[in-house]
Amino acid sequence: MSFIYNIVKGLSKLTASYKEPYPDIHMLDFRIVNSFIVGNVQMRKYDWVIVDAGIDNSGRMIVKAGEKLFGTIGAPKAVILTHGHFDHIGGIEKILSRWNVPVYAHPAEIPYLTGEKRYPEPKTDSEGLIAKLSPYFPEHFIENVTPLPPNGYVPCMPEWRWIHTPGHTEGHITLYRESDGVLFAGDAFTTLKQESLFSVITKKEQIGGPPAYLTPDWERSRQSIQVLRDLNPRFALPSHGKPLEGMALLKHLDMLLLNLQETAGEERYEQPRA
Repeated sequence: MSFIYNIVKGLSKLTASYKEPYPDIHMLDFRIVNSFIVGNVQMRKYDWVIVDAGIDNSGRMIVKAGEKLFGTIGAPKAVILTHGHFDHIGGIEKILSRWNVPVYAHPAEIPYLTGEKRYPEPKTDSEGLIAKLSPYFPEHFIENVTPLPPNGYVPCMPEWRWIHTPGHTEGHITLYRESDGVLFAGDAFTTLKQESLFSVITKKEQIGGPPAYLTPDWERSRQSIQVLRDLNPRFALPSHGKPLEGMALLKHLDMLLLNLQETAGEERYEQPRA
């Protein structure tokens, strides 16, 4: 089990890269997942935050990137989690050991983050090598998580709002900035086939729904994607895959919704593990 996960971590470390897809957004591409730092280095417009923490060895690289970008400003003001799967919170321990900052998540996600509830078992019958390996991925828990305030307010990100987009997990959220239509999609949808190791390595663009092997409720996922499509976002940053923008983004979301019409409703949210 540890051998398989070590291969995933090794791939992440060897292929990690930094990008700035938007003026105040810094993307850390760990191949298997993306993490983000939000803050304007030049204008110091608002305090910087971390969105999702990657896998185990991502934490050190997130800290290094944050210090390089904002070393003269100081620590981040917060970590915002779209949800609590291993590839989104694995680096949190390293981040919190460097900076004593609050971690925010949707109230419905917090029991899974603290270990009070357990996510449903991964679905190994999904196509793709990563889906087959998913039962061997670790679980991580966080002792102290603060619930996001109601009404969509995002602490330390005054221009953004959070949107509850369940389906992939019970308390999954996305982040949206209305002023320029920028969207952090989390795992609500992807721009590659996350179940396929080849797709993950090559980053071949192929917009799809959330990772199938960890998504228990496709009807709610479809509804969440529809909510995001109705926003008419201009620029989307998924946790898996490359950013997508403009008409290409809207076209792909429309195609995804049509495809999900056939599968939505076939599976319902499973009971968490004891």
